[in-house]
Amino acid sequence: VAALVALSFSGAIGLTFLMLGCALEYYGVYWPLFVLIFYFICPIPHFIAKRVSDDSDAASSACRELAYFFTTGIVVSAFGLPIILARVEAIKWGACGLVLAGNAVIFLTILGFFLVFGRGDDFSWEQW
Repeated sequence: VAALVALSFSGAIGLTFLMLGCALEYYGVYWPLFVLIFYFICPIPHFIAKRVSDDSDAASSACRELAYFFTTGIVVSAFGLPIILARVEAIKWGACGLVLAGNAVIFLTILGFFLVFGRGDDFSWEQW
């Protein structure tokens, strides 16, 4: 239960950084909210690889490695989008910094979720 509370708290902190990067009066542009799409599609390759992969005892499988590759691409894109938006002056650099901080916290929260609840024991996300 403590892990679930900690993950919820860190997710709220990450979303707060993201909203501050958008909603502060000095920044006032909501373009950085498009990184929410990356938050939602980030775990999808892992879910697909988990369903498709039959040999869970193997140290490495092509399906799992491809899922890691796609997930890495999604995470890098989520960090690249605010930088590109700031570079073309669609958002300010301060908003970019807040969104990047929010990205780091959210993606660490997603990683923590899979580390805590992905063990396959009696209390895992697979049973939800």
